[in-house]
Amino acid sequence: MFRLQGSKVLAVDMTGDAVKAKNGSMVAYDGQMDFKKLSGGGEGLRGMVTRRLTGEQMTVMEVRGQGTCWFADRASEINLVQLQGDKLYVESSNLLATDAGLRTGTTFTGLRGASQGNGLFTTTVEGHGQAAITSDGPAVVLRVSPQYPLSVDPGAYVAHQGNLRQSFQSGVTFRTFLGEGGGEAFQIRFEGDGLVYVQPSERNTIAGDV
Repeated sequence: MFRLQGSKVLAVDMTGDAVKAKNGSMVAYDGQMDFKKLSGGGEGLRGMVTRRLTGEQMTVMEVRGQGTCWFADRASEINLVQLQGDKLYVESSNLLATDAGLRTGTTFTGLRGASQGNGLFTTTVEGHGQAAITSDGPAVVLRVSPQYPLSVDPGAYVAHQGNLRQSFQSGVTFRTFLGEGGGEAFQIRFEGDGLVYVQPSERNTIAGDV
């Protein structure tokens, strides 16, 4: 159902089924489509509380019908992720679209950048189906194994999946080694077995966009 046209446009072919996508990301469609605005941050009371805590402004639309829809987001690169009953953790600003059957929600990730006023939650996607995530430049997928934990600059982090433990290390930053101050005062460390998606570009803050 999901396919890429180039690296920056997602085409979704539908035969009466549905897709959930970032509001405003559809650039064209053919056939007969119905649209419905949804709220981001998960369903039910917990999602409402989470959105209040994080100040989340994410909105999602559901598109259902017969035909093809094309999605894009500010010329970002698009990456397809196939879920087989597992869970994907992704910054909400990087989540472009999911199969309607996938469940979305939020999870507490710890005191990540709390001193800078950043959010404490990450969007989750789980179930069986496809998700499309965006990155500023082509994403790199890095393998984490028990023998080789991974530390990531928070501005480059996009998403992760698998059996990974996530922690936050304060103090030395990547830019400290280069003699440049003013960067994030922490790193994201992953241990276990899984995949981490990083982008070759940095945001000023990434944890608040949940």
